[in-house]
Amino acid sequence: MSLGNRGVVCVAAGLMLLGVLPVGMAQDKAAQDKATAVAAVAAAAAAKKEEKVVVTGSPVTPPPAHTQDSTTEGTVMVGGQLIAYKAVAGTLTVGSTDVQDMALDFEGELLPGSGMKAVDKEKPEEAQATARIFYVAYFKKDAAAERRPVTFLYNGGPGSASMWLHMGSFGPRRVVTPDTEHQEGAPYKIVNNDYSLLDVSDVVFIDAPGTGFSRIFGKDKEKAFWGVDQDAHAFDRFIRRFLTKYDRWNSPKYLFGESYGTPRSAVLSAVLENVDLNGIILLSQILSFDNSVDGPKLNPGVDQAYALALPTYAATTFYHKKLPNQPAALEPFLAEVEQYAMGDYMSALLQGSDLPAARKQAVAEKLHEYTGLPVALLMKANLRVTGGMFEKDLQLDEGTTTGRLDSRYKGPDLDPLSEDSEYDPQSNAISAAYTAAINSYLRKDLKYGDQQTYLPGVYGQGGFTWDFRHQIPNGPPVDQSFGGSTNVMPDLAFTMKSNPKMKVMLAGGYYDLATPFFEGMFEMHHLQIPEKLQANISYHYYPAGHMIYVNEGVLKQFHSDVAAFIGETKGGQ
Repeated sequence: MSLGNRGVVCVAAGLMLLGVLPVGMAQDKAAQDKATAVAAVAAAAAAKKEEKVVVTGSPVTPPPAHTQDSTTEGTVMVGGQLIAYKAVAGTLTVGSTDVQDMALDFEGELLPGSGMKAVDKEKPEEAQATARIFYVAYFKKDAAAERRPVTFLYNGGPGSASMWLHMGSFGPRRVVTPDTEHQEGAPYKIVNNDYSLLDVSDVVFIDAPGTGFSRIFGKDKEKAFWGVDQDAHAFDRFIRRFLTKYDRWNSPKYLFGESYGTPRSAVLSAVLENVDLNGIILLSQILSFDNSVDGPKLNPGVDQAYALALPTYAATTFYHKKLPNQPAALEPFLAEVEQYAMGDYMSALLQGSDLPAARKQAVAEKLHEYTGLPVALLMKANLRVTGGMFEKDLQLDEGTTTGRLDSRYKGPDLDPLSEDSEYDPQSNAISAAYTAAINSYLRKDLKYGDQQTYLPGVYGQGGFTWDFRHQIPNGPPVDQSFGGSTNVMPDLAFTMKSNPKMKVMLAGGYYDLATPFFEGMFEMHHLQIPEKLQANISYHYYPAGHMIYVNEGVLKQFHSDVAAFIGETKGGQ
């Protein structure tokens, strides 16, 4: 689940780490050499020596034997059209550096003539880190592959597998869960996905290193892959290998990231040197972690997160009919709240202790009108409402906790005396269904994963921490002790300026408290790009939460919008 671990987001805001790396300054020759070397992998792999060598390992044991890819066939009905497809479930191995990566074949073996020395089989702990990345690719049969768009999809976390997008959005099968309710246990319903994206694009679902069936090996493997920049480079190397293996270099290309997948897409787009993307689809966006309403208490003096979350608080209160004066329609009401948030509310927050008592009272009363929270509570909170506080208090009088990922959901309150919510009702409502669905589908339909454990996420695993330090394109090195939250807006701006024909589609839900919709709009309007490039961004918002596809009606519209986006941007076909 994207940004599914609340603590991860709070860590991002709490640590406030900021670094810089010039990802856009590599020389053209180096980039060409890299592309040439990666393109040689497919041919060189066929000429491998019979004697295999261990090139990766863990601190204790070398990686297990490579599991063979599984190729199956199927059909899906989309919009009355029967689409026949080939599905490939398998892995590609990537190195933790470009130099190492160029020396490896698809399975992580040294290429003949690579010039690199094999690691001693008896000392796997000395092996340089590698990641064996699991993916499922769906290719429409009898289609001209070179002209066919290919879309790479992934969830976020960071530390989440992509089972949510795979089984909920655009794959050929999806799991059905009742909208806003916690259904009974198994068996769960897995059905033909009427809204699969296979009608307009081939799709590739990628599990981040360490999640799903993806595994990491070698010395300091966690440090090598679990971080903003490390993660983006791993995805960069994966995509280049995929394009080589399946001869898709000349296909229209799209990135689709959800939640933490959106900052991944921003950084990834900037490091994909000499790969012009046709488009990027950002679902439930957060590019600057200063804007997270989960952690502003750890980031005093940066008040905009409170204002950016206010429209989502208002939408949620509207949905649960807790407003003192319930308006007739949502969207006109939200327009009013957005104007207030960026005007009177933001200016009041910026005054800090200089805010006059009378004005503070007036703002609290206005916030009560928009959130339903008691004026006394708002005054006590100094007008600053965090996500956890809102989730806890909106329906506390009913002994109910409001959802975070989707605030339409609700569940029994665990502790009426706690300050913040203790869990997310939506996560509890759908996680079991998605976990069961991906395990059943991969093993029974795609014939992959026998005796392997599929990891929905790496939260709680020993050694899992995320390095939020980031080095922006063309930026000079910065002392790592300099404070600040991760912000990858410069990366997306760099890509848009480097590739001014590329388009960006921003999508989200009105009821998302993990990445409030107004926050995404704010970030886009503050990108450091020429004004004319703002026209390359389109905005799509829906009456749903973080994972908009759990609502079938929204999924239907979302499919239409994404299909139209791809149709308009795939170039001269």
